Amino acid sequence: MGNRDLFGATETDPPVLVCADLQCEYLTEGRKHLIADGDATMARCRQLIALWRDNLWPVIHLKRIAQAAWFNPASNLTNWLDDFKPKPGEIAFEHPLPSAYSSARFADYMSNMRSIRCVVLGFSLDETILSTVVDGYHRSHRYQVIGDAVACRQACVGDVASYKLVVTRVISNFAGVVDSAELMAASGRLAV
Repeated sequence: MGNRDLFGATETDPPVLVCADLQCEYLTEGRKHLIADGDATMARCRQLIALWRDNLWPVIHLKRIAQAAWFNPASNLTNWLDDFKPKPGEIAFEHPLPSAYSSARFADYMSNMRSIRCVVLGFSLDETILSTVVDGYHRSHRYQVIGDAVACRQACVGDVASYKLVVTRVISNFAGVVDSAELMAASGRLAV
């Protein structure tokens, strides 16, 4: 069997790219969940999603549709950012609570997948990404978070970089944390 597990996956199989909450809400001035370093994060997200799309590797999109005054699903603010709209063949899941597992479709999809690895990029590091990774950990799903391709809202106290570092350290207890350059360098060793 070589490097294959019982379900046929190998460490050279491409991981599933999970794009978390790349929505207008997070880049709109004056909104509660404004992402402070959105431009730098979006540049890395563009590079990574292009790599996945160019190689026809699997991509999942997560969209927050909370039923709250600050996140109205009928508003244009919940729309995908233009560069990150799902393409044909890519899967999209809407989740009402921070964890993507609050979507019954996502939970079912992940429970039916065997031995997949997921790498996560996007917004809402301190809500969607953190809670999804913790939920996944407790279901024996493997995640890696791309540390320089994720962003979180401006914390009420302190600076954003310190807040992001603390959240990333918490996440590292439940998932791997990798750099986009490291992941892109390894992409040549992934199966197509």
